[in-house]
Amino acid sequence: MNPALQAFLAAAASFVAVILIFGALYVFCRDPKRRRNEPTRNRPRTRNTRAIASNTELSSITVTESATFDPSLNRISMPELIDATRDFSPELIIGDGSFGMVYKAKLASGVSVAVKKLSADAFQGFREFRAEMETLGNIRHPNIVKMLGYCSTGSDRVLIYEFVEKGSLDQWLYDTSSASDMAETIPWMPLSWVTRINIVKGVAKGLAYMHNLDTAIIHRDIKASNILLDANFEAYIADFGLARRIQGSHLHVSTQVAGTMGYMPPEYINGATKATTNGDVYSFGVLMLEIITGKRPNFPFKGEDGREIRLVTWVNDMVVQQRYMEMVDANLSKDGLKEIAVIEYFKIAMMCANENCIDRPPMNDVVEILNGIPTC
Repeated sequence: MNPALQAFLAAAASFVAVILIFGALYVFCRDPKRRRNEPTRNRPRTRNTRAIASNTELSSITVTESATFDPSLNRISMPELIDATRDFSPELIIGDGSFGMVYKAKLASGVSVAVKKLSADAFQGFREFRAEMETLGNIRHPNIVKMLGYCSTGSDRVLIYEFVEKGSLDQWLYDTSSASDMAETIPWMPLSWVTRINIVKGVAKGLAYMHNLDTAIIHRDIKASNILLDANFEAYIADFGLARRIQGSHLHVSTQVAGTMGYMPPEYINGATKATTNGDVYSFGVLMLEIITGKRPNFPFKGEDGREIRLVTWVNDMVVQQRYMEMVDANLSKDGLKEIAVIEYFKIAMMCANENCIDRPPMNDVVEILNGIPTC
């Protein structure tokens, strides 16, 4: 064979061999990566007692995630919640909380729950939503409504809470139960002095717990409709739609003021841009006044001179005149009610509802002071 031809063939064979080797290396390196990526795309993740499943479709940027924070419940799906609420039927609405309606639902397991469907502006983004749920889902206290889980599909976000039998405090203060299905099984009756004191103490303990976590939590919307009562009239703080975590300084730059008129502290109304634990203390003081007087803080009423007046202003005027017993709710039986207990109650309430935020006591102190009020 011609030596030149032999050299050409040898060079060609070497070139082909090199191409094959590089091709094999490319396939070898590429396939394992593809095999590693494919299973994780739809693989569920579990953490502690929560089952979390997520699936992201890059084409539509839709995130689906569900989580349970209670070991007694299986992972809850959006289709199950739609069935349990009859596609969020108005007939099953039991409350109108911050950023969404609350529905009564019975899960396939037979467990009754409260389901809150958040409005679109409840959270800025999915990461913020998940972070808040991680925090709130781990709160466990005898006077705080337990969050059982949540579901999120795209912009639809639903929270699942334990169902508290006797509804909200405002239904029992003002006999609004006729507007709910509770009236069918639980007739309205005025709350006794002992019951009212126990409710106040329960709310105080729940707030003190939240304010004294390592990363404190402020509620920002303490009011009668956000206090639920169980079969024994024990109080539970509900509706954390406005709750925010704050740092050890009890202040956080991203914690904006919020709440309900009548319960909001004056510094919020006058332009404060940051919420504090002191704001919760003020709202709690107003709630105390509402519980003993039976008057709504968010609705002005006519004073003795015929002018419209709000609850805190009215109580201030009556305290100056030492007319404590005249302020007590007409529905509350005064048989055996000691004036000294009523006076002490109003003093604590007005201490919390002080216009000057730095003069309001921390909730830990309020809990201790309340324990000194006689209940009979």
